[in-house]
Amino acid sequence: MPRKPRRSSRIVLGIDPGLASTGWGVLSDTEGSIQHIDHGIITTKADSQRADRLLYILQCIRSIIEKYTPDAAAIETLYFGRNVTSAIPVAEARGVISAAIAEKGIPLHEFTPNAIKLGVTGSASADKNQVQKMVQLILGLDEIPKPDHAADALGAAICAINSKL
Repeated sequence: MPRKPRRSSRIVLGIDPGLASTGWGVLSDTEGSIQHIDHGIITTKADSQRADRLLYILQCIRSIIEKYTPDAAAIETLYFGRNVTSAIPVAEARGVISAAIAEKGIPLHEFTPNAIKLGVTGSASADKNQVQKMVQLILGLDEIPKPDHAADALGAAICAINSKL
């Protein structure tokens, strides 16, 4: 699919995927100056069928892409903790999100949770509150971005911009 002509600024979409809650954030990179555009959360209903929840995430991501026309996207990679079963719905959400991004020909960059923490706070072991506070400081926001999934999505976008991806 043909891309629009390059702008003087680059728009980057960050995503923190999840089936129950997917965070997203949109930033602008203009000659090394990062500006906050918007952020939010996609929340699905726990009592809905999984396929319906995934479809809703897909539709919301498509809408965000249509509204902000990002030049690049960044997504948090899947983290397998002790419970692999709980990672499966997140993997499915990542799949529909990745497909929506690929559908528009947008380059997608992946960052581990630790890489995002390190890139935003300087410590791979930072907690959620530290990430939120540093995202607020980096972007010059009046308030800490909430919920934490939105802050993580903004962190992924910050990592992509700072990595010159």
